[in-house]
Amino acid sequence: MGDPTASSTELTGGAVGRRRFLTFLVAAPTLTLATTDLAPDSAAAASVDVAAGLPGLPQPADIMDLGDVLILAGTPTAHLLVLEVTEDGEAHFELPRAEVGQGITTAVAMLVAEELDLPLAKVRVRLADARPELLMNQLTGGSNTIRSVYGPVRRAAAAARARLVAAAGARWDLAPGLLATRDGAVVAPDGRTASYGSLTSLAATLPLPGLTAKPKPESEHTLVGTPTSRVDARAMVTGAMRYTLDLDVAGAMPTMVRRPPTINGTVRSVDNEAEVRAMPGVIDLAVVPTGVAVMAETFGQAQDAKDALDVTWNGGTVDSLSDAGIRKRLRAAALPFAVPPLLTRYVDAEFDFAFVSHAPLETNCAIADVREDRAEIWAGLKSPIVARQTIAAAIGLPEGRVTVHVRQSGGSFGRRLFFDGALEAAQISKAMARPVKLMWSRIDDMRHGRARPATHHKIRATYALGRVLTYEHRVAAVETDLRHGLGEILTATAAGLPVAGNLSFAQTVFLTTVKVPYDFGVVTELLNEVPLKMHTASWRSVYSANTRGAEEILVDELAKKMGRDPVAFRRAFLKTDRQRRVLDKVAAEGDWGRAMPAGFAQGVGFHDEYQSCTACLVEIDARDPGEPRVVRAVIAADVGRPINPRGLEAQLLGGLTDAISTTLRAGLHIDRGLPLEGSYSQFHYARQKDSPSDVRIFIMPAGGEPGGAGELGVPAAVGAIANAYARATGIRPRSFPINFDVDFTPFPR
Repeated sequence: MGDPTASSTELTGGAVGRRRFLTFLVAAPTLTLATTDLAPDSAAAASVDVAAGLPGLPQPADIMDLGDVLILAGTPTAHLLVLEVTEDGEAHFELPRAEVGQGITTAVAMLVAEELDLPLAKVRVRLADARPELLMNQLTGGSNTIRSVYGPVRRAAAAARARLVAAAGARWDLAPGLLATRDGAVVAPDGRTASYGSLTSLAATLPLPGLTAKPKPESEHTLVGTPTSRVDARAMVTGAMRYTLDLDVAGAMPTMVRRPPTINGTVRSVDNEAEVRAMPGVIDLAVVPTGVAVMAETFGQAQDAKDALDVTWNGGTVDSLSDAGIRKRLRAAALPFAVPPLLTRYVDAEFDFAFVSHAPLETNCAIADVREDRAEIWAGLKSPIVARQTIAAAIGLPEGRVTVHVRQSGGSFGRRLFFDGALEAAQISKAMARPVKLMWSRIDDMRHGRARPATHHKIRATYALGRVLTYEHRVAAVETDLRHGLGEILTATAAGLPVAGNLSFAQTVFLTTVKVPYDFGVVTELLNEVPLKMHTASWRSVYSANTRGAEEILVDELAKKMGRDPVAFRRAFLKTDRQRRVLDKVAAEGDWGRAMPAGFAQGVGFHDEYQSCTACLVEIDARDPGEPRVVRAVIAADVGRPINPRGLEAQLLGGLTDAISTTLRAGLHIDRGLPLEGSYSQFHYARQKDSPSDVRIFIMPAGGEPGGAGELGVPAAVGAIANAYARATGIRPRSFPINFDVDFTPFPR
């Protein structure tokens, strides 16, 4: 990652024309450039030509999902990518997204290597600092990264390749059309070669009017589409990866915060400050909006000191609420059905889903150095531009005086869309007038971090003569906090959206992500949120994990009512051949319908989102309904054009594991304004023993543009697991997680 104190290259220049390359010739002897990309045109016709120009912008009427909204919002600045070819023949690319374990740095490195005909080992992808000039084009979410950068990255790399070839042609007095590229070098017809490193200085300064750059057709790809191990895998497993708290920032000392006994409580008084300041290693103490911060020589000393604090607290915002009260409010908030049952041929069901922690392996953390005239922040951030704006306002500095460095994170699942840790670190640094290295404990992260909101679902389907006539789904949810930049994106793009108007941000996200993939007649899906002042955030798959998971359970029950096999029923009502091929794949590979011993059963689920679709078939051992275990899984997915199939397999496996966890055991109990869970031992996320040893994943053949995959795998797996449990036990699950006892002693508040 280089020097952690270094800022990204500042790009300057005139207005960007739609029919031009914008080439930044900086820091010779290296070639650094960006190319315009004002339309996600089809890969087959992906030609960027100075003379011919680029196709027009996508129109709002073409928007199909949230990913399209994000692409449209980011299009005006999609060309502002930084790609550098160095004298040693390496390609360095600044990715304006956050790597949180999903493998996007590997996929992007593959795209660059493919277009440059460069060995993958010579491509370096680093995360860009907060770049306010990107406006709405630096948010990582909505399974959108590869969808949004696929064209721009290829074009940037194609432009670099074109300049290097032209430079070689000028050196040899040969037409560029006679030259080829191979293994990081330009090759002449007579066998002469010139390495990229030897050409980069000339390529950076050579005037090249009328340059044409055309990315490779997908049919010529040799790396993209090939299963590839992560470029950072060795660093991750050997401990060489440098996460936020591994950085050595001058003067930054370990800091922790004593937090209130209920959500959003505040400090009334610190009653033993002198005694705590005298404890071993303690450097400083400060009251901040979120609690009492303690800095010490080591994190152990900081933790001991903050635990020793005697604090009198003001109340929080939900002190009187526990699970039962929240569930009652949600049930009351669920909107009524519009269609009465017809001739009693209907299926009704209601479902409850608990709060769920994001529980990333790396807890919330950040480093901050706030001075009187400037500030510098280091953290894992998926919305760094909004983080920079918010931090600047909170500490009273102009935005231009705040630098935010984006670090690779150890997990997110939606958590790092918010920047609570970075903001808190900045506030502590200002209060203490010194740099801080802030770490949240696991208890902090579970209890005062953000969570997937609890939801209640009512579903009704009516049917007659072998057809589903109406389908209604009413969702009541604790309000999801969207103040991380997505709201601004939706506002900016709302004018022409099919779901624009008076809809809230949450309703717009809901309607652009959740959709029924079946031909179920008249379909209505409505969301109503309950505005409780709790710490919530988008959790992997946002509304779809619960909403589509519940729908897939109802589909099984509807199939039974109508006398149909669950797979055959789905196949008959799915809307497209593409969807049916995916379902057929898991049914065939999973040997759907095979005889199983008592207490064992199969279940199936399907999901379509992000221009991708997936089906999941699981087998469960529920001989003990209190200790069910998924023992086998088969997953198939069509993601359009896969960049790295191995990375996609990892994403789908992760979605399955999340579904196993939250469907069977993992959730948060709210008791008098605070989650009870405070550790992995209490938040029952799936362990290795809970995960199936037999998992087979099939990526369907490539076709079209890349779709999204990071969140795709959860909803189908939720439905499959719940359906398998119902078939194995005869118990129709209605509350999730299914086994949700408080089987632990909570930590003190």
